Amino acid sequence: MMHFTRRVPSSITAVLAAVCLLGLFMASSDLAPRVAAQSAPRYIFDPAWPKPLPNKWKMGGVTGLAVDKDDNVWVLNRPNDTLDIEGHAGLTPPTADCCRRPPALIHIDKNGAVIGSFDAMQGHGMDVDSQGFVYVGSNTVRKYDPKTGLLVKELARVPDAQPGGGGRGADPAAQAKLVAAFRAKYPPTTPMIVGGLEEIRLDEPAREMYVADSYLGGRVLVFDMETFAFKRGWGAYGKPLAQISINEADHDYTPNGAMPKDFAGHLTLNFSADGKVYAADRNANRIHVTDKQGQYLNQEFVVAPATGEGGSTGGVAFSTDPPQRYLIISDLTNNKIWFLNRADGKIVGQFGTMGENGGQWFGLHMIAIDSQGNIYTGEVFNGERVQRFVPADSPRGKQLAQAGLQPTS
Repeated sequence: MMHFTRRVPSSITAVLAAVCLLGLFMASSDLAPRVAAQSAPRYIFDPAWPKPLPNKWKMGGVTGLAVDKDDNVWVLNRPNDTLDIEGHAGLTPPTADCCRRPPALIHIDKNGAVIGSFDAMQGHGMDVDSQGFVYVGSNTVRKYDPKTGLLVKELARVPDAQPGGGGRGADPAAQAKLVAAFRAKYPPTTPMIVGGLEEIRLDEPAREMYVADSYLGGRVLVFDMETFAFKRGWGAYGKPLAQISINEADHDYTPNGAMPKDFAGHLTLNFSADGKVYAADRNANRIHVTDKQGQYLNQEFVVAPATGEGGSTGGVAFSTDPPQRYLIISDLTNNKIWFLNRADGKIVGQFGTMGENGGQWFGLHMIAIDSQGNIYTGEVFNGERVQRFVPADSPRGKQLAQAGLQPTS
């Protein structure tokens, strides 16, 4: 599929106008539940972050974001998403001034300057530990030393690829047999990565690594952070891996319909400071809450249930107040950020809309938050960029407000 990249407006007037428009999109969507009266945090788009990329790089679709201990941001992008016409500067000899494909990993500091990079296999999902090692999801988990770009350790995965759709003219019965044979060989209890990776989260105090494996709609798998040995896992509603259904009907979701018995697909996750794990089942527009052992806590948060293909519940982050009062959810399909009361899952706010101007999104894919509460977003589709939104009551937020930029909520 071709990707067409938006061009950032060059005039300050255009940027300010776009940001002002963004503030108008706080009304509830027809796809969304009614927003509770409780007010959500207010944010302002920061047009000065990041600075232009060096080396004539053109960023690809953003498939991972992580904030390190120094509040610098790691961006995992797909260089191969860039179009041929965007790579003329990388030809030998160059045929135009723009552009070059970047490394897959780009390190950006708080001021928006690139401070490091290295190349790696393209993938999905990432995290970074307190020592600076970068963990990238690329069909498995690969741990890299960012100083050298060298692979340090790799999580085991099954050697066989899942049977595909077969393409045009394929025999459905034959494909069904292949799928059945694969699932018999690799049951839901398989203690390795079987599908693609969606997300990685590190629990350093417990020395554990949480991985969202896409197999059978999604499995939460926990591994030892040192040895990469499998420890435990679960599915929807905290059910043991052995109880995950291999029947497709148990994973199917119809917008505004009943929730499936198992995860529907594109599972992401994160865990809070008080030990709760939030597994976002994007294709079913919901979030399941368990403890770290997989015990379901009888909480299923639903967001924009009428959302169809793509789903609404993408990346999961938390507000930075000590009790982490809010869940902050990125929505790929509706191009919004949702604020949910973490205690009961009620929606207390939202902001954002589809668009290619600064402060809008086209394929809002990834989300990360630093210790100061700044929200970082990454886009796929036509967006293919990272942006920053700062709390309206922060020093930077007040500075932007004095310059005429308006809060988003």
